[in-house]
Amino acid sequence: MKFPLPKLLPFGITGIILVLMITATILEKIYGTEFVTRHIYHSPIFIMLWGATGISGIFYILFQKMQHHPVTLSIHLALALILIGALTSFLTGKQGNIHLRTDGKAMQEFISEEGTAETLPFHITLDDFHIGYYPGTTAPMDYISDVTVTDGNIRQKGTVSMNHVYKYRHYRFYQSAYDPDSKGSILSVSYDPYGIGITYAGYALLGWSLILYFLVPHSRFRSLLHHPLLQKGSLTCLLALGSLNLQAVSGPTGVTPQTVPLEVAETFGDLYVYYNDRICPLQTLAHDFTTKLYGKPGYKGLTAEQVLLGWLFNYDRWKTEPLIRIKGEAANVLGIKGKYASLTDFVDGRGLKLEQPLQQEQRLNTRRSLEEANEKFNLISMAATGSLFRIYPYREKGNRQPVWYSINDKLPADISSGKWLFIRRSMDLTAEEIAHGRYGKAVEIIRKIKEYQQNEAVGILPSDTRFKAEKFYNRLNHTDVAAIICTIIGILSFIWTGRRMSRHSCTSASDRTLRNILLTLLAAICLYLCLTIGLRGYVSGHIPLSNGYETMQFMALFSVIITFIFQHKFRLLLSFGYLICGLSLLVSMFGESNPPVTHLMPVLQSPLLSIHVMFIMISYSLLAFMMMNGVMAEILHHARPSDYITVERLCLVSRLLVYPAVACLTAGIFIGAVWANVSWGRYWGWDPKEVWALITLLVYAAALHTDSLSAFRQPMFFHRFTILAFFCVLITYFGVNFFMGGMHSYA
Repeated sequence: MKFPLPKLLPFGITGIILVLMITATILEKIYGTEFVTRHIYHSPIFIMLWGATGISGIFYILFQKMQHHPVTLSIHLALALILIGALTSFLTGKQGNIHLRTDGKAMQEFISEEGTAETLPFHITLDDFHIGYYPGTTAPMDYISDVTVTDGNIRQKGTVSMNHVYKYRHYRFYQSAYDPDSKGSILSVSYDPYGIGITYAGYALLGWSLILYFLVPHSRFRSLLHHPLLQKGSLTCLLALGSLNLQAVSGPTGVTPQTVPLEVAETFGDLYVYYNDRICPLQTLAHDFTTKLYGKPGYKGLTAEQVLLGWLFNYDRWKTEPLIRIKGEAANVLGIKGKYASLTDFVDGRGLKLEQPLQQEQRLNTRRSLEEANEKFNLISMAATGSLFRIYPYREKGNRQPVWYSINDKLPADISSGKWLFIRRSMDLTAEEIAHGRYGKAVEIIRKIKEYQQNEAVGILPSDTRFKAEKFYNRLNHTDVAAIICTIIGILSFIWTGRRMSRHSCTSASDRTLRNILLTLLAAICLYLCLTIGLRGYVSGHIPLSNGYETMQFMALFSVIITFIFQHKFRLLLSFGYLICGLSLLVSMFGESNPPVTHLMPVLQSPLLSIHVMFIMISYSLLAFMMMNGVMAEILHHARPSDYITVERLCLVSRLLVYPAVACLTAGIFIGAVWANVSWGRYWGWDPKEVWALITLLVYAAALHTDSLSAFRQPMFFHRFTILAFFCVLITYFGVNFFMGGMHSYA
């Protein structure tokens, strides 16, 4: 037997690299980033392993005579070129920081990452630094440094800001930080005259090669797409659901507490409020307030606005209401039974029950539970005293943007007596009218408050269309209902399909009718997701792919779209589509229960971010379909061992999906690298999220090499691989965010 050394080397070395990267992410949690950077990522052994992978890979390409497959060859050459670029950057590049002040002093030195002083071949001066804000808010939109470079007789002015790099003689300057007095700026300095060009050339070649791979007629993907077993559309019948009765899980029951009538609450919700560093309808604040306290945007048939105003105007009636949802050990500290506490449960004769446990508790999970309960207590206190309602804008002399005040805030000294009196007394007058049941008078005062807002904050308020769109979004966004429906249908469909396939049942007329009903329902869910995601993007002013909630919503939408595209070839995908959509929506609920729509932090404003996240989430959706395929195949393998044709057909579908999944994951990673290079001056930093994305890519890339790794040609091995490999996706998306942290912890 001939020893397959050319094959073993590249795959064997890649396996060693995978083990080292997994180990590094664990050690980083224990010993810190500097430790793993010095001992693993920047160690000579790790660098040599990557070099050995590239060299052995090129040798294996020649051994396999891949020159007869030019597109496949160009993909591998692009990867080799990227490795060469990374090595060049490591050997010849320089990274560091330079601190500039607006005192006119020209600097010629920067401090490298190793702490040594490096000399620039020119002088650089900071002319000005300023922060750009979102209109009418104190939320930073950009950090901007105006600089002048002096190089002999040459003087060149430039600007450095977030996602805007200033370049001069192969030196690139990035906005990193600024001094508290806003008269100084810290710029990241990157010098990499050769590595970036080589790496970007590799990116370009890789992108072009991946596109060509799906277009050339004789690629492995096109062969699988036209495989005879995938042309038989009658794989299975789907689902026979009689009736599905969903009952909402109710919370505490009893007498509805006293609050303002619906008309007053809706008028109040129509006010502008400065909340979460932006101007939005007060309805949004009420929605988030109620959801945070109770877990739902309503209570005992009352709207979120009525709940919020109940605490403001009827505090004594609400303090005994058990609507504060408590989790974990905090319930024992408060001495409650069940999930909900009242405000009176937080205090006893000695004061606040949480105060001493918060000072003494060291266990992370318990402390988190106590801090969450304490946050809700403080939030209610802010609502009851009125300090939560920053609804009074005032534009001081010389300021372009008004400052928003609550009734308890200290007002500026130069404010006129009329405005001072209006801010201090209008809410008291509203409360007085409500207390006497004169609700029409209360509505009139609230409308006068809105007129004051429109006059004082003219030019910076959101447009009427955007304002109404946000209110519509708040009413429309019921992710929990869609999540429960999709998950239940997906689970029942999955069980039913497995049973019918194990019995070798054929598709009947009733099955086809029910399938059409489910497709119609799925189309309605698709339209609903398109509407809510579109509204969220319009209201926020950016593509809604900036946090975990939004990315899981997009994954749910894409799973539905994929279901419609492929269900005619592979009808089992209908149950998978429902299940993945439902689970994605459930995760979005658990991760952030209807999170507030916020402005993007400056570094996240690049359009590359949205493209990067979109490709990653498309990949994860496809990998999730493959995993579900594997689970179904495992069930059929044990329930009907003789039906190897169905198991093989499922394998062919997964093998078909793995190509676009790996291609999208590759594109997402490298677009993210370009974004990082534009934002931070480096395209790879061995952040835990980056590392696990690379691990996931390398693991799934193994499944593409069926000629070299014969085990992947065995259907059951491939199915079990897709199930186990999906744990890499789960760790990348969830494990890193919740346990490892890093620069991607906001994602």
